[in-house]
Amino acid sequence: MSERRDCDILAGPRKGRGAVSNPDGRYESHRHERVADDWPGDDEVPPPLRTTLGIDTARSVIAYNDSPDVAFDRSVNPYRGCEHGCSYCFARPSHAYLGLSPGLDFETRLFHKPDAPARLAEELRAPRYACAPIALGINTDAYQPVERRSGLTRRLIEVLRAYRHPVSIVTKSALVERDLDLLSAMAAEGLAQVFLSITTLDPALARALEPRAATPLRRLETLARLSEAGVPCGVLFAPVIPALNDHELERVLARAREAGASAAGYVMLRLPGEVKPLFAEWLETHVPGRAAHVFSLLRQMHGGREYAADFGVRMRGRGAYAELVAQRFRVAARREGLDRGLPPLDCSRFRVPARAGDQFDLFSSDDH
Repeated sequence: MSERRDCDILAGPRKGRGAVSNPDGRYESHRHERVADDWPGDDEVPPPLRTTLGIDTARSVIAYNDSPDVAFDRSVNPYRGCEHGCSYCFARPSHAYLGLSPGLDFETRLFHKPDAPARLAEELRAPRYACAPIALGINTDAYQPVERRSGLTRRLIEVLRAYRHPVSIVTKSALVERDLDLLSAMAAEGLAQVFLSITTLDPALARALEPRAATPLRRLETLARLSEAGVPCGVLFAPVIPALNDHELERVLARAREAGASAAGYVMLRLPGEVKPLFAEWLETHVPGRAAHVFSLLRQMHGGREYAADFGVRMRGRGAYAELVAQRFRVAARREGLDRGLPPLDCSRFRVPARAGDQFDLFSSDDH
């Protein structure tokens, strides 16, 4: 059983944190429950929580998938857990595998792979490796705040650039601008593209939903700087939360196009595992009275359940409400010129760079 912290004892929203509580992971042998017993201190404001960064001992860096719902078959995730604290994050249940809570632990007890760049180079160098675009930071944001001090994502991009390997990035962070020197050089060869995820244009709602992510205005500025630097970029309106941010769809796409986005996508709210009770708790804390409406519309999209994990359904839903959102998106994307997608990434440039002691390929003119 994992060590318990003050966040397990004192419930309530924390400044700069998304989850309201820290429930035990589903694999724990014990359960902790807070009980109000009117002792002095029961109503005190919970103290701030410090972020810790541990080491992830994963044997491989590239994760493969065969999901028909996503446009990539491989990804690299530099971090486990995410300091952005998005209350709806579909990756929260993964922290239970570490013996930790999908709640506050997920956004405060982070793990990274310090040897990831070396491992990535080894995997790209394998004789049987076949190049295809790598999605960077899909489960958790590769540019979350802790990246400022670790620099792990930048070192991974440096490896990809050395191998001329295409990469696609989705982020909520303006920190991606730090790596414009690498990304713009790769984009000039058709090797890089970036999507900015924008959930809302309302700064107050964004602060509650995604407390440590960049503000909506800052993300739009980042789109503009990426576009100006020649990096193909798009906007991802995600997640679409029924009765909370769905009315913003057209405005988000319009503002993103003005900022320089060339493509757009959207994803419906997903509530796997422990995300459902955590998000319900967030709704009751921050927007009292909305929970019933939100969950009613979710059930309409998932055959009476709040979430269905079936391929072809989990990202979009089904039924009248889901089709209405899909139609609105198609119309708005076409009107804004965001319906053509980004240019395909170029896998033909992939090369394994020579190491000290390697014999040069006499039939290759690259870098000679």
